[in-house]
Amino acid sequence: MTMAITVSSDQRPGLRAYEDSIRLPFAELVSKLRELLGVRLVAYIGGVKSARSVSTWAEGAGQPGEVDRERLRHAFYAAALLREHYDASTVQSWFKGMNPAMHDQAPAQVLREGEPLAGAREVIAAAKSFAYIG
Repeated sequence: MTMAITVSSDQRPGLRAYEDSIRLPFAELVSKLRELLGVRLVAYIGGVKSARSVSTWAEGAGQPGEVDRERLRHAFYAAALLREHYDASTVQSWFKGMNPAMHDQAPAQVLREGEPLAGAREVIAAAKSFAYIG
């Protein structure tokens, strides 16, 4: 007899952040990300200069292109993972600051300017390291 094992988010650190990053409707994800990072940082990661664009996305009245949507989902994953351990101002500082785990580049810059998947992997790995190791 084989028994299935169910793992809840509470048993796996960071799992809830990951689940939310892929399940949340895009407008809700942008709204929550804006609360965590601030509108200017979300605009930067999302590839726009206008805070109004971010508000439009959060209202569900528009979306950026596919690559920028994915960048924002990855940013949310990293931000939500960090928020499990730190306050919002620390999460914002982490995204803006030079990160030694990423060759002294800011995580927001790596997400925005790097190759999308490789940048996301690097940022999420650094976020996990910072959240769980310090």
